[in-house]
Amino acid sequence: MWMRVVVSIGGSVLIEEMNPDRIKSYASVLREAAVSNEIFVVVGGGETARRYINVGRALGANEAICDRIGIDITRLNAYLLILALGDAAYPEVVRNYQDAPLAGGSGIVVMGGVSPGYTTDAVSAILAEYIGADLLINATSVDGVYSSDPKLDPASRRYERITAKELVEIVIGTRLDAGSTSVIDPVGAKVIERSGIRTIVLDGRNPLNILKAIKGEKIGTEIVSESV
Repeated sequence: MWMRVVVSIGGSVLIEEMNPDRIKSYASVLREAAVSNEIFVVVGGGETARRYINVGRALGANEAICDRIGIDITRLNAYLLILALGDAAYPEVVRNYQDAPLAGGSGIVVMGGVSPGYTTDAVSAILAEYIGADLLINATSVDGVYSSDPKLDPASRRYERITAKELVEIVIGTRLDAGSTSVIDPVGAKVIERSGIRTIVLDGRNPLNILKAIKGEKIGTEIVSESV
């Protein structure tokens, strides 16, 4: 079944130690997915962005400027993915929501950040709402949504299926500083809640998990609207 899909890829899983083979493996999966679906990708900044942001703070940059630094890094990461996708991708990093559906006619659309104050979690959720996506996939460094941070809490449990309202309750206390990390930040979670877009959070360390999600296989955590 044809779908319009937005894939949010964490910079930490795509740009792993600046390994070109990792980026190529993602490109291969996305090309396959685009054979029978319309694919839009939002790429995060990862550890590279956090390093630049930390240096910026040390040099006196405020959070808005640090956001700007992070956005620039996400766009560099996005361009590396475009290079790996070759002719399958729209050749430039799309910089706003309005241009995304127009560029979609020319191949896989790849974006980074859009504006200060919004993480790529929020960007991907807003993009999914803007273009009327059928599915939003968040490919991150953990295998789903947990009741608490599994790296800090051994008793944390992973959810197979939760409502968007429950997701908001879980992430509401997350900090929104430039470079902050969260499975999905509060702004992104609220957009998912208001739009009702079906969302899957999965382990992006294996790019093939994206294909599994698109094909309807049970994987990660599925986030559904209140009406389901």
